[in-house]
Amino acid sequence: MKHWLAFAMLLAAFGGAQAAAQRTPFQIRCEDTITKSVSVLKAQQEGYTVNNQLPYRALTTRTGSSNRGMQTLGLTVTQGMHKALVGGPILQDPASGYECIAPKVDIQLYYAPVRIYVGNEFAPGTCAYQEILAHEMRHLKAHMDNLARVQKVVGDALNKRFAGQPMYAPSGTAMSALQHEISSTWFNFIRDEFEKGKADQEKIDSPEEYARLGKACNGEIAQILARRRK
Repeated sequence: MKHWLAFAMLLAAFGGAQAAAQRTPFQIRCEDTITKSVSVLKAQQEGYTVNNQLPYRALTTRTGSSNRGMQTLGLTVTQGMHKALVGGPILQDPASGYECIAPKVDIQLYYAPVRIYVGNEFAPGTCAYQEILAHEMRHLKAHMDNLARVQKVVGDALNKRFAGQPMYAPSGTAMSALQHEISSTWFNFIRDEFEKGKADQEKIDSPEEYARLGKACNGEIAQILARRRK
């Protein structure tokens, strides 16, 4: 992960490693008297809904899978989301023109409402419907597993970054520097971690799985598709 501009400015202003070995009175005030920084990461899942109103052709068009010679019989739609609250107490040092903040960072990770589609050619309660829905539930589980993974990766990185230490910046800029770091560096990091979950989603939609579905329920799914193509 990148070094942050504000932190680099701090090290330059306070003499880098020497400043760490021999703290200034301002550093002592910040590090020993101000509230310790806190990073809180929460992950939550809002549940899901199942929609059986769209035909499989509409789902196929939406995913573009027809370009790969495949039909989309079901579809799980969601998106990794995040939001943050930042704040913390600030101490000023008029002599140096710097201030310190004990960052309080509260980040929430969640998925936009999950919508699971099953093509309307497959009536609820039938073997075909249950097979397709079971396939989509695998996608849902992969999303939830990815959410737990992202929570751990981001949580570990947050704690390593702040580690209970104050953040320094020129007077009047600490809060904006903290907000900028979260909204740019951290939000980009979170988005990249959510994106890594796509690999597991693609494994579920393997050619072997599509072939299995085509033979499932004594060929019921394949027969329904064949009738619809006529």
